[in-house]
Amino acid sequence: MTQLNTPKTPEPALFTNAAEAVARLEQLYAQATGFLCDSFAAAMQGIDPGTRYRAYYPEIRFTSASYAQVDSRLSFGHVSHPGTHATTVTRPDLFRAYLTQQIALLIRNHGQPVQIGASSTPIPLHFAVANAPDLVVPHEGAAGFTLRDVFDVPDLATTNDDIVNGTHVSEDGAGPLSLFTAQRVDYSLARLAHYTATDPAHFQNHVLFTNYQFYVSEFEAYARAQLADPDSGYTSFVSTGNVEITTADAPLDTPAKLPQMPSYHLKRADGSGITLVNIGVGPSNAKTATDHIAVLRPHAWLMVGHCAGLRNTQALGDFVLAHAYLREDHVLDDDLPVWVPIPALAEIQIALEQAVAEVTELSGYDLKRIMRTGTVATIDNRNWELRDQSGPVQRLSQSRAVALDMESATIAANGYRFRVPYGTLLCVSDKPLHGELKLPGMASSFYTTQVSRHLRIGIRAMEALRGMPLERLHSRKLRSFDETAFL
Repeated sequence: MTQLNTPKTPEPALFTNAAEAVARLEQLYAQATGFLCDSFAAAMQGIDPGTRYRAYYPEIRFTSASYAQVDSRLSFGHVSHPGTHATTVTRPDLFRAYLTQQIALLIRNHGQPVQIGASSTPIPLHFAVANAPDLVVPHEGAAGFTLRDVFDVPDLATTNDDIVNGTHVSEDGAGPLSLFTAQRVDYSLARLAHYTATDPAHFQNHVLFTNYQFYVSEFEAYARAQLADPDSGYTSFVSTGNVEITTADAPLDTPAKLPQMPSYHLKRADGSGITLVNIGVGPSNAKTATDHIAVLRPHAWLMVGHCAGLRNTQALGDFVLAHAYLREDHVLDDDLPVWVPIPALAEIQIALEQAVAEVTELSGYDLKRIMRTGTVATIDNRNWELRDQSGPVQRLSQSRAVALDMESATIAANGYRFRVPYGTLLCVSDKPLHGELKLPGMASSFYTTQVSRHLRIGIRAMEALRGMPLERLHSRKLRSFDETAFL
């Protein structure tokens, strides 16, 4: 008979103070992971047969008996109908500000307490020891015992996007309180550290995606200029490998081998800084990055990459502000059918257009000389030009597309799916339909003159969005009929 060892945890308790509720979440989580880490360290020295160790994620549970009369302009901070709603929680230390904010809104809008206690969902050992640098979970068979017989391990059958995709079915009758379960968040935190080579704690609330490494050096130069300005509000700059500098002239060693998606973070004390992620080329990378960054609940993400201009009136270096997307990337078809429209978000569009006007010092009708607003097509075949062009060109013409790339629609669609405000501002780097191919000499000239300006526009737009209240930025367009209370 198996002997199940679990830590002794406090009974579930009701809280009307959000900070105290989060403090209890932190206590429960530290107790559970500490128990697992200590048990694992002991087990590696020898274990009694038939012994199993288990600890559980903490849980937020909320019950409302009536329909709350909340401000109809709000897209989050309240449940949509009476009943019980719950979510498991991981890393409450990392998400302290977010959890405090969301719980406070729930308590205020409904006038009801939240219940904090242990859930019935086990914490996988691999996630429990992720923040214990002196512990490493060995591969199956490397320990002196069968790991799965003694500890819980990650279960991909329960680590999914059913809530965000609208296919979730509750097992205990409680509706979801947030978009992600604790195990789904833990999985993405581990993947982020692997793909970006920076700790998830460094990620800021405003994320820029690019598809070229050229933007990185410009971002570092901008970061150093901000660190030299005592009034900028920025506190440090973090590069790949968690190398962090706090002064403009500090050396920054670049690893000899970059990760798959290098990430760089210009930080502010409250997390409202800017993160730049070089996702490289292709919709698969774009989906992978946004799948995992979404669990951090950023306030906005923007694509600032290069594209092929499809109109003869465009010139190299012109900008394209996407207001619609033609999705031929295919990587999200199973999660978000192509018939789902991806709307442009007014708040993002205005911020980007104003940023272009400020940086280029053009406005009104003159702005149309260097920026085009229209449909961006995203495909999964980089060498589409080498195939019979009658089909692709006809579809592009029928869609009224003005630009073509391999990432923007994926990032926008995943922003829509994960309820993260999104936008796209691209820079024309070639015109394949008109004989202007991206060749070495042309590319060098383009990169020298345009990358810095393009990046400044993206940063300026993010800084404008930072000053916008969350209830305005997080549009109701991104929320479904029966939405979770937490944004």
